[in-house]
Amino acid sequence: MNTDNLSALAVAIGVVALISGFGIYFNSPELNTAVSDNNFVSATMDENSTVTQPDKSHFKLAPELAEISGYVNTNPLTLGDLKGKVVLIDFWTYSCINCIRTIPYLNAWYEKYGDSGLVIVGVHTPEFEFEKDYNNVKAAVEKFEIKYPVAQDNEKVTWKAYENRYWPRKYLVDDEGYIRYDHIGEGAYAETEKVIQLLLLERAANIGANGTIDQSISKPENTQSVNFGRIDTPELYFGYQFARTPLGNPESYKPEQIVKYAIAENASISPNRIYLDGEWKNNVDHMELQSDAGRIVLSYSARAVNIVAGGVGELHVSEDGSDLTANSRGFDASKQGVVAIDGQKLYNLTMHQDYGDHKIVIDVVGSGFKIYTFSFG
Repeated sequence: MNTDNLSALAVAIGVVALISGFGIYFNSPELNTAVSDNNFVSATMDENSTVTQPDKSHFKLAPELAEISGYVNTNPLTLGDLKGKVVLIDFWTYSCINCIRTIPYLNAWYEKYGDSGLVIVGVHTPEFEFEKDYNNVKAAVEKFEIKYPVAQDNEKVTWKAYENRYWPRKYLVDDEGYIRYDHIGEGAYAETEKVIQLLLLERAANIGANGTIDQSISKPENTQSVNFGRIDTPELYFGYQFARTPLGNPESYKPEQIVKYAIAENASISPNRIYLDGEWKNNVDHMELQSDAGRIVLSYSARAVNIVAGGVGELHVSEDGSDLTANSRGFDASKQGVVAIDGQKLYNLTMHQDYGDHKIVIDVVGSGFKIYTFSFG
């Protein structure tokens, strides 16, 4: 048997092994929970080692990238340019904590499988207006050490073509351009990687490529695990058009108005409600401090608190009536519990060892401070 035949046999054996594994995996309900909107269907192989692709008549061809306003880490590209590759389309936005927590896995997969035919395209679709700024996106790509191509979908044209409604969301497209798998939100990293491996082996069999696919499961460093079952506070928005719950203040939201909010000295703070003190301008997707100083109070239940913020200012953060400690300070807080606002992005204010109930107080110094959301981990 010549070298080419040996290589082909190695690929075929790899496909058989991985397909067998998927037959076990995808028929085990306890292992396959909330993984994908699509039931994954793999290729099959007969006794002559002939790989047969599944019937793709019911699969959707991946929509083309459309009306992209900018590219990072790449020249302009299309899915047509990537035909013959396995493509992972990742819809994300740089201030979304759920997206940020998935990036170490994407980076690991890109490095591990890039030479085997995987291409990742991060489709950056903004939630807030400031996320449309190319320089903001480029800075975030550099901060998160993203090496794969990123396309700016500022007008959500590609987002709508995929009928997407979530950040993050991952679509796996096979070498013939069909969407074979998708996953909403965080998690299912091992499951997603197994599908990547199988699609790469299918591709290798299709083109008679030499070599094998690393079938180990990646375990990148600096990942954050989250137990969503123990987070009892939902994401909270400050913009009047985005808000899902009323403010704790009786003045509530006043679209496009500057409102003088006040928190009574002995006010009862209801959980999961934002309370404000100071003069704040009510905007569509955020609030902006108009007075020289202001205060934000929230009673929450989680392990970590993040905000999306920008403008100018300095935040002095305390919790439960005390200064932050080494066991509660977030990554962006100094030892004194101070957070300097130096760009429009996500800031981690607190990070506890375990989940629990807390009251956070944010004293803001600086007219022009803008805040968009609270999110939790």
